[in-house]
Amino acid sequence: MDLIDLSKLPGTTENFEGFIDQLCRRLGVEYGSYASMDPATGTVRGYATYRAEWKEHYTSHRMHHVDPTIHRSILSLAPVDWSRFERNSNFHAVFRSAHDFGISNQGVTVPIRGAFGERGLLSVTARMPPAEWRKLSRQIMVDLQKAAVHLHDAVLRIGGEVPGPLLRPILSSREREVLQWIAAGKSQQDVGDILSISPRTVEVHLRSAREKLGALTTVQAVGRAIGLGLIYPL
Repeated sequence: MDLIDLSKLPGTTENFEGFIDQLCRRLGVEYGSYASMDPATGTVRGYATYRAEWKEHYTSHRMHHVDPTIHRSILSLAPVDWSRFERNSNFHAVFRSAHDFGISNQGVTVPIRGAFGERGLLSVTARMPPAEWRKLSRQIMVDLQKAAVHLHDAVLRIGGEVPGPLLRPILSSREREVLQWIAAGKSQQDVGDILSISPRTVEVHLRSAREKLGALTTVQAVGRAIGLGLIYPL
């Protein structure tokens, strides 16, 4: 399994590290990283805002082979708080070293899994009291999920690895309408009342939209639809 730092490859047309850095500043966390794993080869590729010394140490010691933020989170459908990781030898191999570089073992990883098997992980970490971290992580979760979808789609588009149907899925007018109201902060009950349909029918349209967009959650579907210009942020 190889580890590829995408920021060092020629031909990068977007500043993804800059995007992650701005996201961290806006959300009040210290560091962020994006990683994708090829389901066929297991190759890990990505970007990170960590200090160069830590990235060099991580790469030279091939920590991606044991890093639970990759190997445990990639198996999850929901965001994974790092407190859930088993404190085993793999965990300590990564985070004891990270501690020496001033990096906390307190963080969260948001997994993204597309319709064609492509996988991505957006992680953030911060040093602060545990109670403060629990409060912050709850506050920023929706923004993290939306950012994860945007970043994942952007990286894959630049890399040319996503099949055409995922780049521009075709949603029905009703599916777009439902997603647009959800993006506006309306509940499924609210959307049903506005469109004069039942909440169950709203869920049917949402489920169909999620499948077409290759999204695991409605939040991810909204983020992906906005990124593709199918609906508009409000």
